[in-house]
Amino acid sequence: MGAKILVSACLMGHAVRYDGKAKPLVHPALDRWREQGRLVTICPEMSAGMPVPRLPAEIEAAKTGAAVLSGAARVLESDGGDVTAQFRQAADNALALALETGCGYALLIDGSPSCGSTSIYDGSFSGRRHPGEGVTAALLRANGIKVFSHGEIDALAALAGFSEI
Repeated sequence: MGAKILVSACLMGHAVRYDGKAKPLVHPALDRWREQGRLVTICPEMSAGMPVPRLPAEIEAAKTGAAVLSGAARVLESDGGDVTAQFRQAADNALALALETGCGYALLIDGSPSCGSTSIYDGSFSGRRHPGEGVTAALLRANGIKVFSHGEIDALAALAGFSEI
């Protein structure tokens, strides 16, 4: 069996997103990996004690997760509340779980200030995205875990050599 894959809980059908919903991803590779026991599911925000539902949060000033990790940016809620500490804890929790369970890969929901890996919202709460990654995605990548967005599942399957398609 190959390396395990850390997966955003919302992609696995868990209603853990800020709006209390899930974003289930249906794909033959996910079914196969589930059967093989290779999936490790986490909602970083919930692991850090954040409630469901919760206020939308974005990284300020069109910055990225790396800027949050370095202390150069904050994660703010739509009402201005600072949830940077919770998002940093969420990233630490996801990394710890990935390392404990032997995850070499992560499949994360894009757009999220935690899990976004190709684009995230720009901090204006206007629905605009910009290229960048969330706090969890940045920390996982910085520690050698290959991160893919939900839209890149075919690339993950091809890279890891276990595509059924």
